[in-house]
Amino acid sequence: MSSSWGSAGAGQASSLYGRLLRLSAVPGSEQHRLNDVLLLRPEPKDTQATCSENNAHVVFFPGDIQNFHQEMAVQPDASPWLSFSLERVALVLGARFPGRHVWLVRPSRLHLHKFSCYTNFVSCDVFGAPKHSPDYGAVLHLRALLGHAMERAAIAEPLPPLGGSSVPAPLPKGFSLILVAFSKGCVVLNQVVHELASVRTNPELRQFLDSISDMYWLDGGHPGTGDTWVTDKQALGELASSGIAVHAHVTPYEVCDPTRAWVGREHRCFVKTLGELGARISQNLHFEDEPACIANHFRVIEEF
Repeated sequence: MSSSWGSAGAGQASSLYGRLLRLSAVPGSEQHRLNDVLLLRPEPKDTQATCSENNAHVVFFPGDIQNFHQEMAVQPDASPWLSFSLERVALVLGARFPGRHVWLVRPSRLHLHKFSCYTNFVSCDVFGAPKHSPDYGAVLHLRALLGHAMERAAIAEPLPPLGGSSVPAPLPKGFSLILVAFSKGCVVLNQVVHELASVRTNPELRQFLDSISDMYWLDGGHPGTGDTWVTDKQALGELASSGIAVHAHVTPYEVCDPTRAWVGREHRCFVKTLGELGARISQNLHFEDEPACIANHFRVIEEF
């Protein structure tokens, strides 16, 4: 474990190890839709202090390059970014959201060991650039994946199984959810937004959506030539009316790149439209006075 945690002392590493659980090939909405999931359990003192029902959760979708520590360590392109491995990010998020279970969802495929492809959540090409639609099933997959992961992790009160009933089983008492995505992972949040209207016709999925309090976009980006941020006014209207608090954190690396000028335009449209629609939205441009660089792109994970 010492190789994974660098300067962490033996006692600290042991404590962290006891809170981390790696779940392989967790099924989602269909048996062939599988994702590896990493769970960081909350510290008991944080749970008692802030989340008495122990049913508060965060789900994080990583970007390109990011993977489990051992996999990143042997990839030349990934090893310089080991401080942003899934395990390390789990600890950052645990400190950012004390008292919550933190779930990190690895994409089902990493093309060439670095291009994240979230094909279980959104239609995408070989490099992970998305093609959004209103009914791909991202929300259904997330609901099922989280339910199965909670069962595998022996969470005291997991999400009830999906039954397709018009009168769904109630969610566990106190269940709440925050969604966070970084860089390429933001394609999942975008797909969720595109599905909001259709999903609200499903009682079980509407109940799940209503448990989401916040969504964080952290410097979204992908190799396509558009749809980096949601700009469709109807879809954004659904997001605004949902009551979900929207947080847009960006850096010059993504929104000020003249070779990808559409990213900045789409981000401004996203923020402006949601504001006009009355959404609960906050925005933050980090490292504004520093040169645009990939290092600061990753650092937004620590600074948001």
